[in-house]
Amino acid sequence: MQVISKTSFSLCAMAAALMLSACGGGEKAAEPATPASGAASGSTASTDGTAYTVSFDASYAPFEYQDDKGNVIGFSKDVIEAVGQKAGIKFQFVNKPWEGIFETLNTGDSDVISSSVTITDERKAQMDFSEPYFEATQMIAVNDAKGSDIKSFEDLKKGKHLVSVQTGTTGDIVSQKLLGKDSTQIKRFESMPLALKELLASGVDASVGDNGVVQNFVTNNPDAKLRTIVDPTFEKEHYGFAVKKGRSDDLLQKINTGLAGIKSDGTYDKIYAKWFKATPGAAAAPAPAAASAASGAQ
Repeated sequence: MQVISKTSFSLCAMAAALMLSACGGGEKAAEPATPASGAASGSTASTDGTAYTVSFDASYAPFEYQDDKGNVIGFSKDVIEAVGQKAGIKFQFVNKPWEGIFETLNTGDSDVISSSVTITDERKAQMDFSEPYFEATQMIAVNDAKGSDIKSFEDLKKGKHLVSVQTGTTGDIVSQKLLGKDSTQIKRFESMPLALKELLASGVDASVGDNGVVQNFVTNNPDAKLRTIVDPTFEKEHYGFAVKKGRSDDLLQKINTGLAGIKSDGTYDKIYAKWFKATPGAAAAPAPAAASAASGAQ
């Protein structure tokens, strides 16, 4: 899901982030986040007092997003909090825009990126990843309000259809492979909700993004005549927590240990069922309507 660009936090925002810490669990409601400035939104328990900054773009329902009270909630948020508790890691959470979020690993503004990041070979050359914590695939959404002849991914090319994606996401990447890097058929947006709203407005013929977030958007817009397609050519994708390439400490090892722990003790399954009404490996049911405020993919 991403294009890498230079982004940095203000000293004031960082100071505010470091001041906000509280003990919490995987099922705990998230602390309020500051959407514009990226203030911290809570922390997990710790055994050594070290606080690691976890950055995410809270616009990807049902993985990480803000509820109507401004609290950051979601599947990925619950998982990383549970990982921290299991491994005894203290986290502080920062809300950042997607564009430029990976660069914060190199600047030291972030220790971990937890934003539904798809593990790809290109990204592994630039950063290190934890073991996967979610399996996804790409999904096409089309608007049948005026009729649509799109039934496969290849149809987007054959019919010279306009396609909306979020800039730098894997949806953008697969669309470039099909239509060409500089194709005028691709319309890019800074968030997946905007890309999908363009579909609702009939500004494009289709949208391409991660299945979880696209299905969530479709489910929460029941009056719109949106139809989804999972093309057999789409490969399975896996989300992981990203850290700086070659990081010298044992943070990644601790994350992997915590992740293995919550998978073995049933905590992961409970979090998965909470957000997808299914068990891992089964077809995920649509996310609850409460997640309708935001939707996206990476």
